[in-house]
Amino acid sequence: MRRRKAKKIAILPDPKFNDVVVTKFVNNLMFSGKKSLAFKIFYDAIEIVNKKNEEQEGLDIWRKALENVTPAVEVRSRRVGGATFQIPTPVREDRKSSLAMKWLIGYARKRNEKTMSQKLASEIIAAAKEEGAAYKKKEDTMRMAEANKAFSHFRF
Repeated sequence: MRRRKAKKIAILPDPKFNDVVVTKFVNNLMFSGKKSLAFKIFYDAIEIVNKKNEEQEGLDIWRKALENVTPAVEVRSRRVGGATFQIPTPVREDRKSSLAMKWLIGYARKRNEKTMSQKLASEIIAAAKEEGAAYKKKEDTMRMAEANKAFSHFRF
């Protein structure tokens, strides 16, 4: 157990959109401390989304994509007796957004476009339309929780 609860570090909003969630997303996107490069990739991806979809703002599409990928429940393994059960548990608010960002970025990296900005833009557009690998991951998680609903009384 921890001695004290970990302190939450205040995150500054990003320079262009003045949004804290964007900064959190960029922090997840960043490799080897190269934050300016991560910001460039994100802003380029939003520009690509803007060009492909004229009727809506790129940042709004990104927010919708994040919302579509955000899970409500997840399964956690728990040993009861000699067996291991997958127990569905509701996801905490901060973990919800963290999982959504990690899934969106992770599946964007696995795509086959040329640059990371293009990969991220395509994954954002797909998630906003409720398709794509990140959205599928959320659906699979929900399905798994639904299938193991019988074990929810083992919740810890």
